[in-house]
Amino acid sequence: MKLVYFGHSAFQLETIGATLLVDPWITGNPRAEGVVSPDELNPDVIFLTHAHGDHLGDAPEIAKRSGALVVSNFEITSYFSREHGHDHVLAMNTGGAWTFDWGKVHQTYARHSSSFPDGGYGGNPNGFVFEVEGKSVYAAGDTCAFAEMEWIGDDFEPDLALLPIGDCFTSGIRDAVRAAGLVRPDLTVPVHYNTFPPIEVDVSEWEQLMDEAGFATRVLEPGDVLEI
Repeated sequence: MKLVYFGHSAFQLETIGATLLVDPWITGNPRAEGVVSPDELNPDVIFLTHAHGDHLGDAPEIAKRSGALVVSNFEITSYFSREHGHDHVLAMNTGGAWTFDWGKVHQTYARHSSSFPDGGYGGNPNGFVFEVEGKSVYAAGDTCAFAEMEWIGDDFEPDLALLPIGDCFTSGIRDAVRAAGLVRPDLTVPVHYNTFPPIEVDVSEWEQLMDEAGFATRVLEPGDVLEI
């Protein structure tokens, strides 16, 4: 299995059985510019952590063109059916799990907010744990650290965690290190940072603090591929 990073919080998991696209904000994402275009993405499944525009992104257009299954909370999947005529959806909610032919997905809690770009209610924000090919990948979504992250570490022992570090709207650097201490992944990739001024941080400071805390890290540039 490999992970392809597109900048901000957008990434793709390429597995033996399926291509999984998460939070595909491509158009208007300065970090994705020149790296990938929406029409190059042909996922089997699209996972959305919440309804904010920098996560919902190009998902409606990609889903319509590719016919991908859209997995998210009830409010977001209902939006796809109602506003885009896309009924190939799977509604989940916090704490739920679903088994696919290629693996199992758990929808986790995230401490954030969720509204559509027009201000409409977007349901509860979430993260996901992907159990695929004997590996466990935790995509936290937009969140701060919260105590129950320890349960995610206990239950899934993540090989990889994608944690936001950009501050202002999510965890900042020190809170992200605290989150890693709760989840205890084998490897952590930072996301949701240096995309626009309010979330500009010094990623090297995060790397140093993570190293001092005993955690392995990998900073990905948009377009980078990580073998898991």
